[in-house]
Amino acid sequence: MGEQLGVVGGGTIACGLAATASRLGPLVLWTRREEGAQRAKASVAKQCERLGEGYDAERVEVTTDLERLTGATFVVEAIAEALEPKAELYGRLGGALAADAILATTTSSLSVEALAEASGRAERFAGLHVFNPVPRMKLVELIFPAAASDSTRERTRALCEALEKTAVEIPDVPGFVVNRLLFPYLFDAVRLAERTGLAPAQIDACMTLGAGMPMGPMALLDFVGLDVSLAIGESIGVEIPARVRELVAEGALGRKAKRGLLEY
Repeated sequence: MGEQLGVVGGGTIACGLAATASRLGPLVLWTRREEGAQRAKASVAKQCERLGEGYDAERVEVTTDLERLTGATFVVEAIAEALEPKAELYGRLGGALAADAILATTTSSLSVEALAEASGRAERFAGLHVFNPVPRMKLVELIFPAAASDSTRERTRALCEALEKTAVEIPDVPGFVVNRLLFPYLFDAVRLAERTGLAPAQIDACMTLGAGMPMGPMALLDFVGLDVSLAIGESIGVEIPARVRELVAEGALGRKAKRGLLEY
């Protein structure tokens, strides 16, 4: 791969992407705080060990120094799902990145056109919606703003191919394709539990054993994170179940908090 990759963020998607890309060569993973950097380093190391031969955590430089991204030719942002913090970050990145560097976002619900405008480099911007767990999930929903150059489009597709992902180019519609179709189903499962008194584990058993789903809707919401799920639901304009809002308010965000619709 001809790109020098940078990843911004210390969460699940950022670490999964860094671990996946470690097979391609050295890269930089930037996080805002030192404690986040330590967690990210441990996560990347664990994932690379699980992935096996060819994946090397030593190739991933985890840093809190934004200047370390100066040499990156392709930077993927994977921070919180909100326009304001992303726009603030893009402002900081503007002075660090080379003029021809591409900036991509892993947003799962925000308008790529709006993020491209906030970046100040719309011709070199892309939506690169990878899925969790990144090392295992093959799909990338690829979204380009109208101003994206031919070079940006070609280089972004090439990166997906180098990561051994299948890129499907789609329009910039709320929720893109997967989340737009998936979350009405997931939230309807929560409402069904509310109406009938069925336990979340019972609904999951029905869908895994009866419909062949690899994961039940309750477990999947917890896996995504109830806070992230709520943000996606609001973005695509679907009704959010009261139970999801209650749990988010309590800080019971799913697997990452060890409590959500299910207990962990």
